[in-house]
Amino acid sequence: MKSHTWLFLFSSILLTFSSCKKDAVTKPVKFTSTTYQNLGAFDSDGEPAYLVQPDTVSAELKAFVQNTLPDGNNLPKSHPELFTTSAIADITITAQSDVYITFVSEGSAYANSLAFYTYPTGQSPVSAKDIQLITYIFPNCGNHTPLHSGDKIKIGNFGVGTSIGFVLMQSAWDTTLKKLNNDVVHFCTNDALNPEVDPNLKKHAVLIDYTPENKVLIGFEDTDRTSPRCDNDFNDVVVYCTVKPS
Repeated sequence: MKSHTWLFLFSSILLTFSSCKKDAVTKPVKFTSTTYQNLGAFDSDGEPAYLVQPDTVSAELKAFVQNTLPDGNNLPKSHPELFTTSAIADITITAQSDVYITFVSEGSAYANSLAFYTYPTGQSPVSAKDIQLITYIFPNCGNHTPLHSGDKIKIGNFGVGTSIGFVLMQSAWDTTLKKLNNDVVHFCTNDALNPEVDPNLKKHAVLIDYTPENKVLIGFEDTDRTSPRCDNDFNDVVVYCTVKPS
């Protein structure tokens, strides 16, 4: 066989191999340089000892959540307007303030945890290395959570120039060992920190206005959105934030 024929066959094999190789759709994000802390003690079910006076979550608000974020409903299809905005669920502090997070509901198969981090306003983290400290809010706010709708936590007092981001940590509550596991998948309110490659799939927290009570709900999706297991219903944990100038 002539040499140019061998060259043609070799090139064809390379081309076929290259065409079969798929680009990665997700890239794991590792928080190896991050320190973790708790706001306080919690019991063997993950219920915090630092809950404050609970909010009353109205029947109307609960019904709104159920109607807007029904189990298994693909939210990008039913409410595409929630995904066309560049707004993220981070909080910008404009006056010295106490900040509270209220648990509304969960619809997950995972024993998730919710946590937060802070950064100087205008300097959003672009990688996990930019987040030095993550603080747990609700150790167990997923499947079989001990929380009730309205349970509320003060996460701190923050000054002007501080922004707060949130992290849904997939199955961070170890139901067997009854403790937290930091080495799990993190889904952040800052889209840039999430593992999906496609920018249209990186959002894991949506902002939903509930105007009758002047509240903005945050709904989280707890599964990689490139996975066939992801239902995109964004009801896996639902909370809202209250900022009170101090």
